[in-house]
Amino acid sequence: MLILLPPSETKSDGGIDGPLDLTSLSFPELVATRSDLVGRLADLAADVPASRAALGIARSLDHEIEWNARIHAAPTRPALDRYTGVLYDRLQLRTLTTLQRARADRRLIVASALFGAIRATDRIPPYRLSASSRLPGRPTLTSIWRPVLGPVLGALAGPVLDLRSGAYAALAPVPGAITVQVVTDNGRGGRSVVSHFSKAAKGDLARALCVTRADLESVTAILRAARAAGFVVERTGPVALTVVTP
Repeated sequence: MLILLPPSETKSDGGIDGPLDLTSLSFPELVATRSDLVGRLADLAADVPASRAALGIARSLDHEIEWNARIHAAPTRPALDRYTGVLYDRLQLRTLTTLQRARADRRLIVASALFGAIRATDRIPPYRLSASSRLPGRPTLTSIWRPVLGPVLGALAGPVLDLRSGAYAALAPVPGAITVQVVTDNGRGGRSVVSHFSKAAKGDLARALCVTRADLESVTAILRAARAAGFVVERTGPVALTVVTP
């Protein structure tokens, strides 16, 4: 099975590997689109006010514009170590055994507004570009990515558990993917969706499905593994799961 994660707006700085090499990233079919977006993002960084407007960021995040300015030369690190934030914190990567980390590296794919889709081991620099951004003179990122990214994601082998948020799922749907909704239960029969809890639960679920040695080649097997890990999970459709948190 494969698990498709959303990226994180927050990212770690620095790195110990060489600069970005677009030809080394997984899914080489995406290299032309990646190259165009990376170049445009680097050029945009020369105009700080325009960058703030296009990227939807405040003056306090100007260091992220500098990330874009240095994107060709900055040191890189594996994607799974680059992204930070609630979901990635819950993966607890440092506590994984060598075998569990290898399993995570095989199973996890990260959606990206800049790179389309990358595997956990692909080495990337810090950058700022979200799915809702609009580069000057270019169509929406959904319009850019869907024609090229859609076939790539559609060709992924085995069951795909799609944990992307709405904006990133819109970049390219995955036909037949297993979707997950996270709801909180108020104890009185009411349920609601809360973004923070959703990110945490999805991170916990991704970790559990990377730690397990179970064969996860069907929705039933994934459901069974999630419940064995302590999740309250309901199957709400042929390829739809709902995780209920207190």
